[in-house]
Amino acid sequence: MSAGRPAPELPEPLSPIVDAHTHLDACGATDAASTAAIVDRAASVGVGRVVTVADDLAAARWAVRAAHWDDRVFAAVALHPTRANALDDDAKAELEQLADDPRVVAVGETGLDYYWPGKLEGCADIETQIEGFRWHIDLAKRIRKPLMIHNREADHDLLTVLLDEGPPDTVIFHCFSSDTNMALSCVAEGYVLSFSGTVSFRNAHELREAAKVVPDDQILVETDAPYLTPHPFRGAPNEPYCLPYTVRALAQLREQDPVELAKITTANARRVYRI
Repeated sequence: MSAGRPAPELPEPLSPIVDAHTHLDACGATDAASTAAIVDRAASVGVGRVVTVADDLAAARWAVRAAHWDDRVFAAVALHPTRANALDDDAKAELEQLADDPRVVAVGETGLDYYWPGKLEGCADIETQIEGFRWHIDLAKRIRKPLMIHNREADHDLLTVLLDEGPPDTVIFHCFSSDTNMALSCVAEGYVLSFSGTVSFRNAHELREAAKVVPDDQILVETDAPYLTPHPFRGAPNEPYCLPYTVRALAQLREQDPVELAKITTANARRVYRI
């Protein structure tokens, strides 16, 4: 994301839509008023509900607070795989308490990230990530909430760990970024695939092909804001209000009516998150 590019203009409204994964705190929300301002902007174009997601303990605390500030906001809590080395007993105890909050609709984002180890200072190594992932899977099963997956360059190992542990009833692959073979493997297991602005990138050939094979009842849409702003605004700041751009790009790929796809993904989000 580049601070040099202006924010995208408001898209033509498309309603209803649920932003299945965003980071309101990273979008600049700090309190109830700034949270409401972001969600109001989203609602003005049809994005009526958002799931704000944590990647560390501080963000998890904040996400739960935000979900109590505004009834259009829901939370997901976990430690991001790159931060799995912070998952000590105290962190586990607090995450369990936070995850049990009625405004928390998923355990996430958790999973495996094989891109950052060795590149990012302090990043959890692969063994630590796998151990943390197993713990989050168990937590999701114990509290009977969906598991929200972060997967970067770890397709085989991630599916293996899920199979080994036994997945919870609902597994969501946030910002799906793999190929058609991985998509079909996930679909066969009953997992839900969520697509972000990357599906609109012209050079994301394998991802764009994968998006075509996902059944209607296993697909979600998200912004992952403030990251991954859809084409033609790539590199500009992203917010939940940008989601209609992604829905229209995804609908074009799948040869669907955008209004119908918005309804489909909204129904899926309400079912998956029980909102």
